[in-house]
Amino acid sequence: MNRNALRYLFRVLLTTIWLGVGLSSVSAKTNSLETGEAVFGILASEIAMQRGEAGLAYGTYLELARELNDPRLAQRAMEIAITANSPNLALEAAQTWSSLAGTSDTKPKEVLVTLLLINQRWSEAVEPAINLLNQETPVQRTATLKQIQGLLANANDETEALRAFYAIVSAIKPPPKDPGILYTYAMAAEKMGYFQVMEKTLRTILLTHPNDPNALNALGYSLADRNKNLPEAFQLISKAHLLSPNDSFILDSLGWVNFRMGNNALAQTQLRQAYKQKPEADIAAHLGEVLWAMGQAQEAEAVWREGQKLDANNVTLEATIQRLKPAWGQTNEAPSGNWDGRFAVRVTGVTESKNQGGSGGFTLTQAALVDVLEIRNPMGGSVAKITIKPSSASLERDGKITTAVDADTLIQNTLGLPLPARGLSDWLRGQARPGSTASIERNSEGQVNQITQDGWILQYLWNATNRLEKLTMTRSSNIGTIDIRLVFDNPND
Repeated sequence: MNRNALRYLFRVLLTTIWLGVGLSSVSAKTNSLETGEAVFGILASEIAMQRGEAGLAYGTYLELARELNDPRLAQRAMEIAITANSPNLALEAAQTWSSLAGTSDTKPKEVLVTLLLINQRWSEAVEPAINLLNQETPVQRTATLKQIQGLLANANDETEALRAFYAIVSAIKPPPKDPGILYTYAMAAEKMGYFQVMEKTLRTILLTHPNDPNALNALGYSLADRNKNLPEAFQLISKAHLLSPNDSFILDSLGWVNFRMGNNALAQTQLRQAYKQKPEADIAAHLGEVLWAMGQAQEAEAVWREGQKLDANNVTLEATIQRLKPAWGQTNEAPSGNWDGRFAVRVTGVTESKNQGGSGGFTLTQAALVDVLEIRNPMGGSVAKITIKPSSASLERDGKITTAVDADTLIQNTLGLPLPARGLSDWLRGQARPGSTASIERNSEGQVNQITQDGWILQYLWNATNRLEKLTMTRSSNIGTIDIRLVFDNPND
């Protein structure tokens, strides 16, 4: 095939790939895509895609994009990664696409922000999100903020996500006017302890939407919870209740403000009704506290137990128990320290031939926000050292270091063992890992005897001095049933 025919085929290929995309290649090298090397690279990539070799096609496109400064090639790499269900690789390609595209092109920036949020990298998304919003029209800006708002529900760490949303909206001038966006912004401000910002934002909503039940309830509840201006709080919540009489959360607020005002019997009735309508940890915290104040401690504890089964990481419930029943949070596991022991892993598949597992020793050292997990073979030799930080994990083995965002996936992919490392130091203290839905069950003495979180069922055995002796961990997965047993030689000495 002569060069002219090859160029024609290449142009047809480009038209097929990029027709309707509307991208410009402002920074691309002039005619660089028509070089023989680029042509054969792209043709080889498309052929690889047809053969199911997405990884090869992705790598070639991304390498060419960086070499030729062409954003279209990076976009194609991103599309391949998305098709292959590889969000991390898609994010890498989107970052390259955004850096190569012209400053006026907002599409790659929008995709980059979305992929950062999908990959749970909320703090990293703040700056590119602000840059994107500053380039958009008011209508486009509202649409983008609503898209970001919609992804909040999928956040693994609600606090991190709301902090990012607060930072993004705070940077916008003039501020948004959409009441839904402002309401979420107010809730983010409250989460961060910025009560004046929250109150001002909610009052701004009520100026134009005086019958917004959510804003009325949120403002009234915040005032009542802080024991501030109770008559106004009661008025706001009562109006919200009239507007939405079947809303259990508004009824919970009404019970709570009545409790703050000393109407305990009425508060108990309203909170019982709210909890019956919608069993939630927040309502359990409030109902339990009212019962506790009325001298019904046993029933209060029973309600709190139910609440911890529903959501052990609920902030309101945690704070209530810490205030009124601090013994439930006490073990003899130190705030930071070492755990040494042995582990045994068994994976049971559909048939006996699929059974697999392993055993060995481990040491977990925990300080501040960093966990270091060392895994040894049955003879005591080092297998790997895993360092776990809030936003990253690294595994050192045979002098090589591998990094990833998720520690559990890192161990599974590197060692072939389904060992849970993320949150392990919390679990060893009998606590749920922050940032993920969890359920806690306690024995008659108030000790934690089971935690359910991240698909794992954890069962505890404590010794007479309230130190952990044995932890059994079970979960079902696509490879079978996973059973892990941890036995501690010197529990946190």
